[in-house]
Amino acid sequence: MVDPLSNNATELCLRSILEKEDYALNDQLKNGETGTDIIAEKDNTKLYIEVIGYKKKGPSRAKDFYEVFFRAVSRLNDPDCRHCIIALPSAAKLGLPLRANHHKVAWKRIAHSFPELEIWLVDYKTKTVEKTFWGCWLDNE
Repeated sequence: MVDPLSNNATELCLRSILEKEDYALNDQLKNGETGTDIIAEKDNTKLYIEVIGYKKKGPSRAKDFYEVFFRAVSRLNDPDCRHCIIALPSAAKLGLPLRANHHKVAWKRIAHSFPELEIWLVDYKTKTVEKTFWGCWLDNE
């Protein structure tokens, strides 16, 4: 049985959604291979997407999140990069406002420093994605 909160399930679901939106996609990376998880191209726009799953233990989720942040913004090395996206299961939606407001000053500075940084929430059950910007997770922002 597929774990809908895993990295792989999240990536495959998002790839399916993007294909339906007529994006051209890179091949899925093999386990242990480095590079951007998903590069989606359409209408002269490239999306650089890093995918993480949703682990049961909070400390593991935090570690994954901080790591994926750096992987996402490192895609700015490509001069074509205008969208650095962190994609994660929609289950993460509950914790994002807490995380953003716990790190309020840093979160806000990151939002201003990286206006191309987005967070996408992938719902495996409904096969939909909620596309948001980094800064929108702060209260009263």
